[in-house]
Amino acid sequence: MKTKNFNGYQNIVGKNIQKYRELKGLSQRELANKVALLGVTLYNSDISRIENNTLFIRDYEQYAICKVLGITISQLYEDSDNFFN
Repeated sequence: MKTKNFNGYQNIVGKNIQKYRELKGLSQRELANKVALLGVTLYNSDISRIENNTLFIRDYEQYAICKVLGITISQLYEDSDNFFN
């Protein structure tokens, strides 16, 4: 499946996922494992690619990541205006 990109980016939330993951003290593998417990399959390599904005992230994946990290969708998108400047 070919996905669209925005100025070469597949997503605009990756850096916030990385920030909150690190604040919570989780490795990429730990985040992937916790998301899997919610029924969403993501590998640690997927987390890496999401954080580097090179992998498209679906809405249900975003929601599961927010649940694990204990953040809101709004927090996931904070500072994303920088992508539009």
